[in-house]
Amino acid sequence: MNILDRKTLITVLLLAILSYALGHFVLVNSQIDPALLLALGIVIGGVASAFASSTGNTGSDNSTSVETTTLYVGNLPYRANEQVVRDLFEEKGRVFSVRLLKDKNTGKRRGFGFVEMPEPDALKAINELNESEFQQRTLKVREAKQKQEPLTTNDQD
Repeated sequence: MNILDRKTLITVLLLAILSYALGHFVLVNSQIDPALLLALGIVIGGVASAFASSTGNTGSDNSTSVETTTLYVGNLPYRANEQVVRDLFEEKGRVFSVRLLKDKNTGKRRGFGFVEMPEPDALKAINELNESEFQQRTLKVREAKQKQEPLTTNDQD
């Protein structure tokens, strides 16, 4: 659970306690319809939660700007799908995306793909999964090389 989730959870809990106290001690004898009170509580809770989320993204908080690393994963079994690969890498850390490449003509998997993770988790995944056995295949896990742009005639000058 990241810091923003904890902050939102604490905000919701505090609002629930405050709402209980307000309802129990102040509004106990009022003639306000309970359904209206529930609707009002939901609206107030939503606004407070949105406010807590927006204030959590200011300042020097690094939770929104995470350095990511794209990993090359080779020698994958052809039967492995994105969810199986995601599950394997999530054991080592947070996974942002999984892309397994397929042959354009046949639609069959090509046996390799890419996994995007936060940099510290990616290093852990490389150390622990490279040369490890997965579904009777020895995985190759390393940092992916950046795709090179083709040279144009102007770049060769």
